[in-house]
Amino acid sequence: MEKTIFFTSKAPAPVGPYSQAIKAGNFLFVSGQIPLDPQTGKVVQNSFEAQCRRVLDNLKSIVDEAGSSLEKVVKVNIYLIDLGKFSQLNAIYSEYFGQSKPARACVQVARLPLDVEVEIEAVAMLD
Repeated sequence: MEKTIFFTSKAPAPVGPYSQAIKAGNFLFVSGQIPLDPQTGKVVQNSFEAQCRRVLDNLKSIVDEAGSSLEKVVKVNIYLIDLGKFSQLNAIYSEYFGQSKPARACVQVARLPLDVEVEIEAVAMLD
C-alpha cells in the first residue's frame, strides 16, 4: 500500500513536524486540527464556538480538497480542555456531520497546542 502526504492551502499549515493528512489505500488520515485561521496562521480567539467552527471548517477543507467529504468520515477523535463544554461542542458538531455520525471519541486533556480549547482529528474514506 502506498502512502501519500496531502496538503492544501485552504487549511492552516502544520505547526510542527507532521502532515495535514496522509492518503493510505482508500483512507485519508487527517492530523488533529486546531482553530488556526488558514489566512493568518493565528488562533481564533473569539469564543469556544468560534474555535469549534474553525476546527471543523479546517477539517472539512482538508477532506474536501483530498477528494472525500465529511459524509465519508468514519472516525473522529476530539480533545477538549473543558468537558463541561461537551453539549456546546455536540450542537456545533451536529451541524457539520448531520446524519453521517462517524464513530467518535471525546476526551478532556490538560492542555492543547497553542493553548486552544479544542482539537479534532479524523479518518475518512476515499473513492
